[in-house]
This record gives sequence, C-alpha cells and structure tokens, in this order.
Amino acid sequence: QVQLVESGGGLVQAGGSLRLSCAASETIFSFNTMGWYRQAPGKQRELVAVISSGGRITSADSVKGRFTISRDNVKNTVYLHMNNLKPEDTAVYYCNLDVVTARVAYWGQGTQVTVSS
Repeated sequence: QVQLVESGGGLVQAGGSLRLSCAASETIFSFNTMGWYRQAPGKQRELVAVISSGGRITSADSVKGRFTISRDNVKNTVYLHMNNLKPEDTAVYYCNLDVVTARVAYWGQGTQVTVSS
C-alpha cells in the first residue's frame, strides 16, 4: 500500500505564496500521474494540477499563471508552488497518485490552505 505524506499548507494573506509537497512511500515504475486536488467547504473535490511521470501537466484554468506543479521522480515527490493566492483558493488540498495502468489511485490525508483577505 503506497502512502502519500503531505507537507506545507497553512494560513497566508491574499497575494502571498505557499508550497505544498507530497512524497510517495515507494517508487512507482508504471505510468502514473501525481498531483493535487482541493475541496472547499460545501463544494466538490476539484482538480488543481497533476503531472504525469512523463512530465505532462494538466491544471485548472483558475490556477494557471499562479500555481506551478513539478515532480522529482528520484525522490518520488510532487510539489505545488502557489503564488498570488486568493481567498477562493482556501480549501483542503489532497495529494493524489494515480497509477494509470493498474487503475489504482491513492490519496493523502489532506492539508489545509487558508487565504485571508
């Protein structure tokens, strides 16, 4: 069972920056994507950004130009650099690892990001 350990998050003022990290407990050799979803109170979980093991990025329009996703395949870690944060970015952010070929997905425990106006 792959474990995803998240770090980062917290409280920041609007316009500020945060970095989220998520480390997988083992190397996944199959094609996979790693990334982040978020869920605000009363809303459905939504995609923020994911990056494939080949480096292809998919991200939400609402974060383009502000958030940058990257991954270190040696460290089995994905990063989300969040700049120019807005109050509407406030949510619990969940790390996701999707092993596409095995049709198995793993989730982190979630980390709170709160942006004050």
